[in-house]
Amino acid sequence: MDRHLFTVHHHPHPPKVDMTAGPIVSAVFLFALPIVLGDILQQLYTTVDTLVIGRFCETTALAAVGTSSQPVEVVLCLFLGIGKGVSILVSQCAGARDEARVRSLCRTSITFVYLCGIPVGIVGILCAPAILHFMEVPPDTFAQALTYTRIVFCGTLGNVGYNMNAGILRGMGDSRASLWFLVVSCVTNVVLDLALVAGAGMGVGGVALATAAAMMLSWGISIVYIRRRFPELGFTFLPRRCPGRELEKIVALGLPIGINSSLYSFGHLAMQTFINAQGAVFMAATSVGGRVTGLTNVALNALSSAATTFSGQNYGAGDLARLRRGALRIPLASGAVTLGCGLVLIGLRMPILRLFNSDPAVLYYAERYVLLLLLFQWVYAVFNGMTCYVNGVGMVRYTTVVNLLMLWAVRIPAAAVIARCFDGTWVMAGVPISFCFGLACMAGYYLLSPAWKKLLRGPAANAAV
Repeated sequence: MDRHLFTVHHHPHPPKVDMTAGPIVSAVFLFALPIVLGDILQQLYTTVDTLVIGRFCETTALAAVGTSSQPVEVVLCLFLGIGKGVSILVSQCAGARDEARVRSLCRTSITFVYLCGIPVGIVGILCAPAILHFMEVPPDTFAQALTYTRIVFCGTLGNVGYNMNAGILRGMGDSRASLWFLVVSCVTNVVLDLALVAGAGMGVGGVALATAAAMMLSWGISIVYIRRRFPELGFTFLPRRCPGRELEKIVALGLPIGINSSLYSFGHLAMQTFINAQGAVFMAATSVGGRVTGLTNVALNALSSAATTFSGQNYGAGDLARLRRGALRIPLASGAVTLGCGLVLIGLRMPILRLFNSDPAVLYYAERYVLLLLLFQWVYAVFNGMTCYVNGVGMVRYTTVVNLLMLWAVRIPAAAVIARCFDGTWVMAGVPISFCFGLACMAGYYLLSPAWKKLLRGPAANAAV
């Protein structure tokens, strides 16, 4: 990384949540709280879509939306990762108080949104039939799935733009703004769902249109907010000429994270095949159990995002002593919170599970699923906190490799061995096995990696990005 990144300007706009000063854990929790609330809103967002479709549309419509959302998710995961790359660079520059570099990154990100959002949307619309055929979507849901996929791809520009702007704001230390954007998006989506589906009878097309419109609105509002909250950044609606060097750095950081996220989505599809092979009862059980275990991910994801911003800002500020102190405190805090949430949910597992299903066989497997995952979820929280902390200083290659190995070399093969040689209803045991593998790899990196030790000892400018 260039030394000019650490030039201190005398009149910068400081990060809204300044991670470079004050108690470490308090700053992390303050930053994470709005993200937690935002994740809860996103879950409500999905739930409302499901409720509206289930109430006012036929069963095939529900299946069509569930199926066609997967290819869109895989594509968008790539750009979510690139948005994280922008967030990492912005957090480093914000910590260094390098306002000129932040302005340059913002200008580059605006151009990147249009360079990627428009072509991906067009390709998605044109290739949607081939994608759905590849997924072997049943004939009775194909037409509706095609409608949903094409309309949602029309909103790709808004989705990419919103996530890019949210990454910029989080890098600046502002995690609250994204929460309010999600509030607007959620309310818009609910209103349009009811108007287009319940009122106008547009079915799947109405749901897709509501989703695309909500994301476009969130993107527009995020631009207005950045222009008013950070006028010195010169943020614009339309792209301008951007330095190619900045674009290269954004892609170099964000692309590995994005590829990792996309491959993870593919990996989940592979795991689903093992689950499906155990029959409808087990499929229902894992679906219900996943709703319970997913609650712990809300805090986990927020604290991981805070870890990235904290390490990025302190790396940018060149405060290696503070960077060293946070390297273990933040992942361990994430693990402790996740363990606490997990123990509470374990204690309440049966009342919660009975809200979703009353079949004794489903509840039996769902309870096993919940216990198996929640007892080890804290391991993943510590691992993910360490991974995001390393990502925050720009060292993304090792963490990307570990994530891919954890899924493709450990979890999926372990599930395949269990399904073939033992009781197939224990296939989810591959998940905690992969958690332990990932934590061991990151602990080894912390203790043994020469690059990591050099980073924490010497000038931050010597680290390779």
